[in-house]
Amino acid sequence: MKGKSFMSDMIRFELEDVVGRENVSTTEAERATYSVDYFWISRMWEDHGAEGPMADVIVRPGSSEEVSRILKIANYYKLPVHTWGGGSGSQGGALPMAGGILLDMKRMNHLISIDENAHSITAEAGMIFQQLEWYANERGYSCMHIPSCLTCGTIGGALGHRGVGILSSRYGKIDDMCMSMEVVLPNGDIMNTLPVPKHAAGPDLNQIFIGSEGTLGVITKATFRLFEQPECRRHRGFMFPDLTAGLEAGRDIMQKCQPSIMRLFDEAETVSIIKKIIGVEERGSFMNLTLEGIAKIVDIEMEMVIDICVRHGGRDMGSEYGEKWYENRITFFYPDHIMDIPQMFGTMDTVADFSHVEKIYWAMKNAIESNFPGVRFIAHCSHWYGWGTMIYDRFIMDDSPEDREEALRLHNQIWNTGVRAAMENGGVINDHHGIGLKLARLMKEQYGPAFQVMEGLKKALDPNGIMNPYKLGL
Repeated sequence: MKGKSFMSDMIRFELEDVVGRENVSTTEAERATYSVDYFWISRMWEDHGAEGPMADVIVRPGSSEEVSRILKIANYYKLPVHTWGGGSGSQGGALPMAGGILLDMKRMNHLISIDENAHSITAEAGMIFQQLEWYANERGYSCMHIPSCLTCGTIGGALGHRGVGILSSRYGKIDDMCMSMEVVLPNGDIMNTLPVPKHAAGPDLNQIFIGSEGTLGVITKATFRLFEQPECRRHRGFMFPDLTAGLEAGRDIMQKCQPSIMRLFDEAETVSIIKKIIGVEERGSFMNLTLEGIAKIVDIEMEMVIDICVRHGGRDMGSEYGEKWYENRITFFYPDHIMDIPQMFGTMDTVADFSHVEKIYWAMKNAIESNFPGVRFIAHCSHWYGWGTMIYDRFIMDDSPEDREEALRLHNQIWNTGVRAAMENGGVINDHHGIGLKLARLMKEQYGPAFQVMEGLKKALDPNGIMNPYKLGL
């Protein structure tokens, strides 16, 4: 479909027949808009004045039936299809690397139902998650999915990349919150997963499509659990002498209590970002923690948490710094606080069980800082499980190469080094940002022979290979 031709116009007119002329665009300006997400390379490429990956045509469907018809057209002409939500992804997962059709899903942003008896809410996948949360709040509920991209990420994007919010240690990730979905398969068939996620009627099909990043179909609707707003939400801050002590305390807390938020920062991040935003003036590993729910139960849990932290060498800093973190939870991502071009940076979030997590931290830190002079490594553990935690680790380089190809090469070398260090020491290459284009080349290394299961699913559902090429290593 590249270029201006008789055939490309014919295909465009077919798409206009599905969604209306006003919902199809081939202008260079609009196509360029979708060539950049929060993936560092796409932003650097644009910053250097180079042309990024552009779709041939932008299509904005308004219903599942329109998505179905678009995919049937794409299959007939064997055109690549890339699904775009809010464009807030950091892994290049929605970038139209193969041209073809880009589906902008944001017209599909309608609330379908709220069931207060079942405590569930259903909406179309193009809705910004903040809007879904507002609908829940109007009835006194919350979805409890509160990510940093709440105001710009869509429902479909959260599901496609298996996203997570700040309250995950209590309420779970997006896959724990989703009850059922409607998905348009690559051949255009519209399917629904079973209405509840817990059953013995075969595998849970939700888990095939959650995290599939648009490679197996297009998520068009979803139903989520609703939670009552907590009676109270209480915050606390602790300072540990080192990361080891903090990890031991975090492990014991997760196996005895259920905090909604628990973040443990290494010393490098404590003395830089935490000092700047929260005002902590000490060295060591800072932890902020939040408990919520019924007040009487929260009181008991807080006593237990304080006892655990003190037992592991932590100093109770009271509620002030925990409250400051909560008040500034989005400030961390504002300009002058978050890394930005022209710096080179990346978030290598890995996840592991408690037996491996600290070994992974040191392996990644040593591998990156010893192999790449001028690159610093900072990290915190921000999403916890009963069996382990994730490391939200970042590398930062203030003076990246001016030549864009050298910058790309160095960026990928740092990623290969850091991620391989994680895998070699028992880590999984991503916790909640997804794989996208950024990590696709490492998926076969992570999975080994098990990757043929994913390849088999891809071949069975998408035999023409049209859905989001080059993502997830598929």
